[in-house]
Amino acid sequence: MPGRVSTRQGEVSTSAQKVSSQPLRSRRTTASSNIAVPDEGPSSPLRTRVCLIFADAQRLTATHRKLAVNLRKIQEECCYESTGRRNQENEGDFREDDFNVEIARCVIRLMSVKKSEGAGDRIVRFLGMFLRRANDKDATLIQEVDVEDPQTFPDTPSTRLTSHILSILFPLLSSKEKVVRYRATQLVAHIINSLDSVDDDSYHLIRGGLLKRVRDKEPMIRVQAVLGLGRLAGNEGEEDQDDIDSDGDDASGLLDKLLEVLQNDASAEVRRALLLNLPLAPKTLPFLLERARDVDFATRRALYTRLLPALGDFRHLSLSMREKLLRWGLRDRDENVRKATGKLFRERWIEDCVGSKGVSEYGTVQQATPPSLDGLLELLERIDVVNSAGSNGIAIEAMTDFWSGRRDYRDAISFDDPFWDNLTPESVFVARSFNDFCKGEEDGKFEAIAEAKMPEVTKLAFFVQRYVNDLINSIRHNNAQSEDEPEQDTVEKEFIVEQLLHIAEALDYSDEIGRRKMFALLREILTIAELPEEITKLVVNVLRGICGSEATGEREFCGIVLEAVAEVHDNVMTDDQPADNEDESFHSALSELSESTPSKARSDTRTSRDGNNSEMDEEKAIREIMINMKCLHIAQCMLENVEGDLQQNIHLVTMLNNLVVPAVRSHEAPIRERGLLCLGLCCFLDKALAEENLTLFMHCFTKGHDALQVSAVHILSDILTVHPKLVTADNVDPALQKSVYKMFSKGLRASAAADVQSAATIALCKLMLTSVVRDEDLLKQLVMLFFDPANKENAAVTQALSYFLPVFCHSRWENMEMMATITASVLHHQVTLADEMEDEDGVIGVNTIGSMLVDWTDARKLIVQDAGRIGWDEAGGKDAQAVNGDVHLTLAESLLERALAHGCPKDERKVLLTMVGKLYTTSNSSGEKLQVVSDLVAEAIDGKIATDTATKNALKKYESNLTKVLGEVRIIQSNTEDQAADPTVGGNETQMEVELGVDENEVQSDEKPAGTDAQDTLLDRLLDDVDDVV
Repeated sequence: MPGRVSTRQGEVSTSAQKVSSQPLRSRRTTASSNIAVPDEGPSSPLRTRVCLIFADAQRLTATHRKLAVNLRKIQEECCYESTGRRNQENEGDFREDDFNVEIARCVIRLMSVKKSEGAGDRIVRFLGMFLRRANDKDATLIQEVDVEDPQTFPDTPSTRLTSHILSILFPLLSSKEKVVRYRATQLVAHIINSLDSVDDDSYHLIRGGLLKRVRDKEPMIRVQAVLGLGRLAGNEGEEDQDDIDSDGDDASGLLDKLLEVLQNDASAEVRRALLLNLPLAPKTLPFLLERARDVDFATRRALYTRLLPALGDFRHLSLSMREKLLRWGLRDRDENVRKATGKLFRERWIEDCVGSKGVSEYGTVQQATPPSLDGLLELLERIDVVNSAGSNGIAIEAMTDFWSGRRDYRDAISFDDPFWDNLTPESVFVARSFNDFCKGEEDGKFEAIAEAKMPEVTKLAFFVQRYVNDLINSIRHNNAQSEDEPEQDTVEKEFIVEQLLHIAEALDYSDEIGRRKMFALLREILTIAELPEEITKLVVNVLRGICGSEATGEREFCGIVLEAVAEVHDNVMTDDQPADNEDESFHSALSELSESTPSKARSDTRTSRDGNNSEMDEEKAIREIMINMKCLHIAQCMLENVEGDLQQNIHLVTMLNNLVVPAVRSHEAPIRERGLLCLGLCCFLDKALAEENLTLFMHCFTKGHDALQVSAVHILSDILTVHPKLVTADNVDPALQKSVYKMFSKGLRASAAADVQSAATIALCKLMLTSVVRDEDLLKQLVMLFFDPANKENAAVTQALSYFLPVFCHSRWENMEMMATITASVLHHQVTLADEMEDEDGVIGVNTIGSMLVDWTDARKLIVQDAGRIGWDEAGGKDAQAVNGDVHLTLAESLLERALAHGCPKDERKVLLTMVGKLYTTSNSSGEKLQVVSDLVAEAIDGKIATDTATKNALKKYESNLTKVLGEVRIIQSNTEDQAADPTVGGNETQMEVELGVDENEVQSDEKPAGTDAQDTLLDRLLDDVDDVV
């Protein structure tokens, strides 16, 4: 144990500074990749002891703690006066500067160690551990001495050693060798992450040096730089800004620059390092959580596995951020990210709501608490289950993962009668999600649990009736109250009824008593005019399941729903009509509503001179519109659940004539638009009706507003998908087909609204993938739309086309040929567009476009190969050498013809010839096409249209490939002619056919298509294996 601080500190400090300057001058003059070490002089016992410690430290990390203690003892012997007498003969009298020089020697030798060497990382860790231990020891000794100013940075041997090491590393941060820059940056970052504090001078030098390394071209160096700056960012104060230099790197705050790197750095490792090392503060938190949408899956997973658990109680996050994090994580395309999100939700967030104390400081759950229904209800409340449990909400997915991973909650949950008597939105969603999870398992292993815990159909029907009555009473109370009275909240009540109907939709109706009870209840509920639309839809869906899937059940279902429609209309109109009209039929009521009532209401409104009568007429007209809208909505829900033929169902025909057609002819826009939706659904059930109304839907697209255009596009695309013969039949009307194509072309234009353009793009992509629409002009327009920089703001279009174009080309041979046909014209358009928008951002390079077009037309990537165009090896697999190359020959012909044209610009010709050099050629191609392309290549070379070296080399390369392939084709043709001309083979075969009496037609019919022999051989082998097993 050292006795007292040595009185030689002053001269030690000067000596250390003098020693550290010498190696710096020698390093500046060297250009070698290895660090030049200055003259070290003779060896000493101190050097031997230090070198032995560093030699042991680079082997393994298990002995680092012991080695750090030993090195600290050596430092104390050199820097402090010992209480005992030293062994002057064996150890010598070494000072503090001698010890610092020996440590610096080892640091200098570390700089040339490559990243792949693990010894370098172990030395860095050892140095950090030693400096932290040494500084802590010196701080303990300093506490025994009276310090006048406690704010002054202590001057100890360890702080001087740290400053000495940093002074050696700072010049190396800007070395020309990337290995030296990497090791210097790594050691600086590790030192500042190991120490509690550094002096002001070192702080500013570290900050400036690491900020420059943030812009280094090597990602591994940038990673180490942000690891060090992340520690400094938390200590950046406002007073530090006044001392910052005015140069480019220091002009803005450190934290702002790191956030910019987090958003824009191209390396995923850099972004991940910042994600895990930036301080958690209100300013940084939005940028950190934004990494949930990072392109790198490892970064996204790190957010859910490390950052969010360490963040603390998730309830500090905003409601929208919780919902986004769940939605982004559970719907991530990477399975590991989805698993990490589910684990975070069911293990970490539930513990925050339960109030568990078994969570470590790093956010990991050490011991799960017993199941708590109150905690689960609070968790659902914290993610706003009322708004996140809809059709596109994330709550149902989160709870499905919760039930699958928490068996203790599955076993402990209980749905007794008190539970159903006091339902809340959270509690009813617990029951609904549990029922969906148990019913949704493929093997049905949890169905018994659901049947044991969930109520039977009869009891659930009583619960539905109770909460529906409560909801309707609240709605009617709100409608009848005055403006001064407060409204009753019906949102939660609607949600409870919706979840009960979801449960009813998944129940088993084999119990006839329960089935009849539920059937009668839903039939009665459907006739309530005040019923919300979402509940109406669910009621119709449950009724469809109760009636059965057979044709008889479908007719019964349609009849019941239409009776409910008539009853809704009659019940509402009773208050506004005389008593003698109460027994009118459904047909007459709907006819009067759809044909005479709106015009009569408008006529009365225009001609009436009495103010009170005018207001009553206007109110009556609005009420009638709402009635008609309600009836149409019920009909729409019914049509969405019907699959049979329209003409075979008398109920559907009646509904079409008396409800849908009058609604389409209505002068009221809301009624007309909903009538169009119903008419479109009817067209799915009858081809003749669809053919009659195609013109109507196209007229709605041409003359309608944006929302109506989107609906028209959706209806037309669905009709063409269900009835493709309307535009693909041989006897199709050309005018009708042209009108359909023209409508899609208009929807793809840049002048169309963003929603209309995205709807038209997605619909056309689906139709072209299914070969319903085959048009080169539309395909060309889609390709140009994909590369158009003006379309970059419409993400829906870009995303749809980025998937569609490669899939479309690689799925069918005909699609690939179509793409090859339009490639030259697409390139011409893109070259012209690039010249016009040369200075604008977002323009895709023409060479990049050419490479993508070549890739899309590469026959080797064709998924479904035709037997006549592909060879098969003995194992039955695709033979890449036998892929037909006619597509690229067609593309080469069009490209060369365009390049040889007189009006072809120089820049366009360069792109065309560069593309030619990338094309694939094979002997399994048409000999005629090969010869035509060969002649065009020879003409291009003779005409010297290639002006630069790159295009010349591309043409020569393609010419050599063509020459080689043509030689192979000639050899194959020669061998074929020799076999045909061989009299022995031909004569024997002919004689055998005559002797056996084989007809020529029979012989030809027995020949197999090319490429099927190997397949038959493989099939025979498989059959032989089966026989052996039997």
